[in-house]
Amino acid sequence: MDKIEELLTRGVANIIPTKSGLEKLLRSDKKLNIYLGVDPTAPKIHIGHGVNLRKLQQFEELGHHVTFLIGDFTTKVGDNSDKESERPILSDEQIEANWQTYKAQASKLLDFSKAKVVRNSEWLSKLNFADIVKLCQQYTLNDYISREIMKKKLESGVSIRLDEVLYPIMQGYDSYFMDTDIQVGAADQTFNMQAGRSLQKKLRNEESFVLVNQYLTGTDGHKMSKSWGNAIWLDDSPNDMYGKVMSIKDELIPEYFLLATNIPEIPSGDNPMELKKQLAFQIVLELHGKDEANQAQSFFESTFQQKQTPQDIRPSESPSFNIIDILVDDKLVSSRSEAKRVIAQGGVRVNGEKIDDTNAIVDSEAVINVGPRKFIKKHG
Repeated sequence: MDKIEELLTRGVANIIPTKSGLEKLLRSDKKLNIYLGVDPTAPKIHIGHGVNLRKLQQFEELGHHVTFLIGDFTTKVGDNSDKESERPILSDEQIEANWQTYKAQASKLLDFSKAKVVRNSEWLSKLNFADIVKLCQQYTLNDYISREIMKKKLESGVSIRLDEVLYPIMQGYDSYFMDTDIQVGAADQTFNMQAGRSLQKKLRNEESFVLVNQYLTGTDGHKMSKSWGNAIWLDDSPNDMYGKVMSIKDELIPEYFLLATNIPEIPSGDNPMELKKQLAFQIVLELHGKDEANQAQSFFESTFQQKQTPQDIRPSESPSFNIIDILVDDKLVSSRSEAKRVIAQGGVRVNGEKIDDTNAIVDSEAVINVGPRKFIKKHG
């Protein structure tokens, strides 16, 4: 399989309008404009985004013009294409803080010496009302509300803000402004990416393509999402990344090899544990390096397979000896309510013993862990 055939098939769910048309274009001498957009709705991006970043890297290796778009303006509206409820409105300060590390995270998979980084506030913030009216005239409300998820929301009484209706138009204008030949994204973005194709055709009479990639399933069995707590983050530590991969269901192993690694052939075998260890090692290897992958594997084997306590536990920085305070102060959980929930679910151990008392006071030198990967040691 040559590079173009691999690009058009590995992890690809759909190509619009046709695979044959895009293949013909890619085998010509034309250098194409390709972009992927990510809205900074959270401070991290995950290996599910990596599916699209890997595809972008393949285009880059073929010599095309690649753009990584940070949707700092579209985040003001929020895309609810895969959400049952309204997306919360973020402040300018939250949006700015979220995207600051996106390039560093994405650089684990994309060579930014050959890729361009832009923010869509650079052009969307400059549109006047007349411009927006002209753009709206290119679309119909019928198309928007005919989508299955929008029908479901309307039938159940869930509100859809008018600014949310503008989201596909804004994304469509991103594609038009950059004169895009190919948009890359996941299946939930198909409608929005089609909006870009439509503008290119209506306003420039140019054909463009949409390359839709498969979803990567999250650690809970649903689509990996920034907001659903089921993600493996690109900036996770090697130990956390390895451990999270080891926690996925056995049936997801082939999918993770296909979508979350560059390994050319998907391994097979009868031992899911060994396959999963090979998978976890490969993912950490590609994102952190060989030494870190070896260390993460050793940590997993000694801590979880051999039930040993890790030797390099970081010391607690909490001045309190109350278990809730320690979990929050040392960032083992994100909030006091999460701490109480994790304790109730049996996910917190002190010196290897599960605790169920949210008012528990721990001793000095106690080793506390949340789940299989997060450890802290209290000091006197």
